[in-house]
Formats: sequence, C-alpha cells, structure tokens
Amino acid sequence: HSTGHSPSHCTCHFNYVPQPVLTVSPSWTSPGDSVTLTCSVEPPSAGWRFFWYQAVPELSLYYTYELLAGSTTGTEQDSYILHGQTHTAGYVCRAGRGDPVFYTLYSDVKFVWSGGVNPAASLTVSPHRLQHFSTESLSLSCEGNSAEWRVMKADESGFMSSCSYWGQMTGSTCNTDTRASSGVYWCESATQSSNAANITTHSGDVILVSSVHPVTEGHSVTLGCMLRTKEHLDKVDFYKNDKLLPNGVGGELLISAVTKSDEGFYKCRGRNSPPGLETLTSAESWLSVEHPEEAASSSVFLLLLVVGLVSGVLLIILLLLILRRYRKSKASSLSRSQRTNQSPATDHMINQGETQDEHYAALLHGDSCLYETIRGSGQREQGTNDEPEDSDYQNVTM
Repeated sequence: HSTGHSPSHCTCHFNYVPQPVLTVSPSWTSPGDSVTLTCSVEPPSAGWRFFWYQAVPELSLYYTYELLAGSTTGTEQDSYILHGQTHTAGYVCRAGRGDPVFYTLYSDVKFVWSGGVNPAASLTVSPHRLQHFSTESLSLSCEGNSAEWRVMKADESGFMSSCSYWGQMTGSTCNTDTRASSGVYWCESATQSSNAANITTHSGDVILVSSVHPVTEGHSVTLGCMLRTKEHLDKVDFYKNDKLLPNGVGGELLISAVTKSDEGFYKCRGRNSPPGLETLTSAESWLSVEHPEEAASSSVFLLLLVVGLVSGVLLIILLLLILRRYRKSKASSLSRSQRTNQSPATDHMINQGETQDEHYAALLHGDSCLYETIRGSGQREQGTNDEPEDSDYQNVTM
C-alpha cells in the first residue's frame, strides 16, 4: 500500500491446472499381454484430447517422455491399448483442449511390470527369494549390455526412488542399508529396463521361500518355510489364496508339473511354535507361471543376439582379410609391370633385391599419380661400380 493511504484491496486469480490420474490394467503382465492405459481428469468435462507417453529412463534425472504412436495430436478416447507388452516399462498421460491448446499437468509415472527374465537386461536378487526378514540386507545386481545402471524401487504407496536414497550403488550392484523394505525392484539403463521383483519384507518369525522369477509351465517348483534362525520348518501348512493345501510334505510344497492354474498368492504357517517364536505365519507372495513359448522366445532372442554379434565380428575379419589380399595382389601386379619397363641394369638390381626378402610399402593412390617405394633388405651388396647398394628406388607414374 502507498504511504498515507489505507491498504488497498486486490483480487488474486489463480489458474488451476489439473493433474490427470493414469491407471494401468493389468499392472503385472506375461509376455505378449495387452495392457490398457486409462487417463482421467477431475472434475470430468467434455472436450479433452488425451496424449500418451512412455517414460524413458534418464540416469541424470528420472525420466523423459516420448509420445507413443498415434498420439501426436491426441486421442478422443480416454484409454489407450498397448498390444504385445513384453517388458517392464513406465507410462504417462496428459490432456489438452481449446485453441491454443490448454494442457493439463503430466500424470505420475505408472509402471507395467513384467517378472519374466528379459534377455537384454535382468535383475538378480541375493538371497534369491521374494520374501526377506525385515532385518536383512539385500544385494541387487543388474546384468545386460549397458555400461551404467541404476536400481529403482516403487514402495507400496507407489512412491519411486533410486538406490542412492536407501542403499549404496557400486558399479551395477546395489546393496541396501541395514534393512530392506517391501516394494517392487527393477534395473534401468538409458535404453532398457529389466524384469521386476515384488519383494516383501516380514517382521514375523517365518517367511515363504519361493523363486524370484516366474516358473515355466510344465516345470516343477518347490516352496519352503524358513525361520528367522535360517532353519527350515518341518511341520508346515501351505495356503493358496487363503485355502489350505493338503499336499505339503516334510516342510515343503512340491508342484511337479506347474500349470497356469497354479498361479496365485501362497503363504506358509508353522504348526508348532519353537521356544521364543510366536508369529509363524508368513506373508503372501505371488507365484507366476509363464507359457513354455514365452520362455523359449526369451532364449531364442538371446541366442539370436549372440549369433548376430559373432557373425558381425567374423564378417569384419573376413572383409579385412579380403582387403589385405587385394592390396598385396595389386602391389605385386604393379611391381611386375614396372620391372618389364626397367633397363637391364636396373632390372638386374631389382632381381637381386627380390632374392633378399624385399619390403614393399603400401600403395598410395593420389588424384592423378600412383606411387610405389621398393626398399632393399638391410644387407649391403656391391653394385656395378663397387658401391654399396643401400638406397630406395621410387618410381612415379603420371
């Protein structure tokens, strides 16, 4: 306000910019599944066009956004279908309307998780199981054809953070601090993402022992029940989707030939409480089953990648050998042509040099001239005038 005047009254106008909410269904997929992205704006109203993006890892930041195919001018539908989803990936949406276009904020990044092993990038969890005691530390390693990696985690609320916030990243391995926490873990490089692992930490005295990776249909799988003392329980009941399974024997559950119907949430419960231990029911973990052709496609992709790399190296070596032989052949042909035009004395000296392991310099092709140097060996011989022959002969053809 001005000096000597009463405070002036002002009306402030704030432009509200909504942030849409993106949902993905399903969030966990098997290779080849279709995924539906849905973008909603609150409060809902007509006239919005929707833009769809993939979140591309940017190691110095978090992500940059790239428009998906068919989304340059937006879509009238508030949903977008991804066909043949094969790997872990993040997505973003926003909406716009009017002329000039008024855009909403970008949505939060939502991920579509794939537990199947990605041949180009993979996450290894040590100890190799989905459940861990809350006091345990983890080692998470990234493997693939990238020089730089980061390990990411999405907690149960959806908040995402990198290893630098809760662990120590050394090379391609992240070691958690004193204790791990529940969440989805995966590896990222600038070009690709690995399989994801839904890790659960449990504060009780028992955890379920199950594989980090999906089980291939037709293969066998064994589930176990581990005490905090790292001993396995002998008298255990196993549950699938909270229903008691009758076939647990000797503290283990063996499924000899896994089918898709065996997918579900599993947990174990000890029947007798050892001294000092009270909570003998584990948390639940999802057992994922993939079709044999899905596993085979990953193996075929890896095989083709290796064969392609080896073939490329062999092709380069072959081309270099052919080029070297061609240059030697051309040098030899030119040498014979020049010897034909030499005087007898010069020809005699050249013939002497040929018997002494002559060294031919590489041919240099200029715009209009062709040069060749013929150098004699290190041994000196007498010429016609009893002088040492220790000189270079250069022939210039214009």
